[in-house]
Amino acid sequence: MTDRIEVRGLRVLATCGVGDEERAHPQPLVIDLDVELDAAAAATSDAVTDTVDYAPLCAAAATALTATRPRLLETACEAVGRAVLAADGRVVAVTVAVSKLRPPIPLDVATVAVRRRVER
Repeated sequence: MTDRIEVRGLRVLATCGVGDEERAHPQPLVIDLDVELDAAAAATSDAVTDTVDYAPLCAAAATALTATRPRLLETACEAVGRAVLAADGRVVAVTVAVSKLRPPIPLDVATVAVRRRVER
């Protein structure tokens, strides 16, 4: 059985983009995570030690995004996914979405995002 921990709306100020303006200034980005794990032990024990602590996963995701300074959202997702996998060996896979809140396009768009599944 595969269970999921869902993290929604982790806001990070980071550099991500191709154009000079996006490279010159960090912008607000949003990370969503679907962390796959086996939570059977935690479901019966009610012990936090039997599950994956999502706080370190969020910290790893934010650090990876700011440190990578990717040009592409695809690269951002891969870096975040690898960091989440490295943060806890019990994570089987993670689906990462990284969204730009201010995409550099001349249309009224709320967000632009890429979603990618990263596994061991």
